[in-house]
Amino acid sequence: MSCIFCKISAGEIPSYKVYEDENTLAFLDINPVSTGHILVVSKKHFANFEEADEETLCQVIKTVKKIGLSLKKNLAVPGYNVAVNNDPAAGQAVPHLHFHVIPRLLDDGLKPWPPKKYQENQAEEVLNKIKIS
Repeated sequence: MSCIFCKISAGEIPSYKVYEDENTLAFLDINPVSTGHILVVSKKHFANFEEADEETLCQVIKTVKKIGLSLKKNLAVPGYNVAVNNDPAAGQAVPHLHFHVIPRLLDDGLKPWPPKKYQENQAEEVLNKIKIS
């Protein structure tokens, strides 16, 4: 087992555990975007979002919700981002399904990504390629 998140889940590597249950673990990110940035992982290894079964995804997102509520209540943040970097092209550094829960303050200056506009007819072309019937 060479996956760092599997090792953290197994207790082989120490972490700042925020929450743990039978199927999930939440711990402080060691390189936080903001104070209280938490990673929520499945204890079962899946490299990315598509590999995970629906039951696991439901378990993980329930933990994400608990973490978000705790951040709002205990850190008094007015909001948070939930993010999944799915595969290396999207910035996934650890090949183990994980959600980032990032506390946010009003006017904190954090910008997740710059918005862009579609060129003429581009939206329709993309829609025709990806639409699920």
